[in-house]
Amino acid sequence: MEPVEPACRTIVITGASGGIGRACAVAFAARGDRLALIARGHAGLEGAVREAEEAGAAMVVAIEADVSDAQAVEAAAERAEEELGPIDVWVNDAFASVFAPFTEITPEEFRRVTEVTYLGYVYATRAALARMLPRDRGVIVQVGSAIAYRGIPLQSAYSGAKHAIQGFNEALRCELLASGTRVRTTMVQMPAVNTPQFDWVRSRLPDRVQPVPPIYQPEVAVRAVLYAAHHPGRREYWVGGSTVATLVANVAPGLLDRYLARTGFGSQQEDRRRRATDPDNLFEPVDARRDFGAHGRFDDRARDRSAQQQVAHAFGALADAGRRAAGRVQAGLPGAGGGFLSRMRGTRGPQSSDRSV
Repeated sequence: MEPVEPACRTIVITGASGGIGRACAVAFAARGDRLALIARGHAGLEGAVREAEEAGAAMVVAIEADVSDAQAVEAAAERAEEELGPIDVWVNDAFASVFAPFTEITPEEFRRVTEVTYLGYVYATRAALARMLPRDRGVIVQVGSAIAYRGIPLQSAYSGAKHAIQGFNEALRCELLASGTRVRTTMVQMPAVNTPQFDWVRSRLPDRVQPVPPIYQPEVAVRAVLYAAHHPGRREYWVGGSTVATLVANVAPGLLDRYLARTGFGSQQEDRRRRATDPDNLFEPVDARRDFGAHGRFDDRARDRSAQQQVAHAFGALADAGRRAAGRVQAGLPGAGGGFLSRMRGTRGPQSSDRSV
């Protein structure tokens, strides 16, 4: 059965002050949804609120919170419901990273990346489920990465955290399916995206960091998040041809190890020296006083559409239409609940519910 979107939903987005989270805020706002935007940076949040209101959001609440603090996340969820109503969709996007060889990342830095990027998703998911499960409805979208399956050099902390999210979300999804609840969680595996993180990520590399080409605009990622929020029955979505190629190539992980050992260092650095004065947001938000927006510095190289995504969504629409048609046929067969026999008896069949996998 095709899920029916309410006209106006309550959406919570973490990491909402920049990048994919910021672009998600604008996209959901354009639908007329109510938004709770969570991030650390005051100026970035103010900019996100302004853009969301201009895009048509029914209401926007800005919440300054660090997702590595479980109590702060719980308080943010409580405030979101008090001011906006029951949470319909929760999007987890907040993260932190360090670009450096593993031996040059300190224990404190590794812990910080893990607490934000992995445990932040865990704490937020717990806060969302505490409210969704009693109501038997709601969707959690975990913004992932091809790195969730395929770790890459110079990002050991981030790779480990994304792998952890993948395992956590798989286990949680199984538990939700076993319980019979209509609450759903799904994951969107992203390609390299043109976001401000490459202007503020902590780095010990000699040159300025960059996403591994091909690079996509945040709006490509956002289309996948919105689609996943409306079609949460699938366990995950892959975004971009590069993500598909990476995950398919990982069937031969040893060969991919050797390939990345040769290419993974150079492909993540520009031919420009890193400046010693470059800021980083690992422990303090860089966008506390300056709004960076959704896009990074790679607009001239980033793709604004993905053919793979268009094809995947088209096939998804066809599959939805097929399921609806099959449902109508089944409902009209003799003996089908709510169909021929029920009409003959003048009774109502059992009420349907969307519990698709």
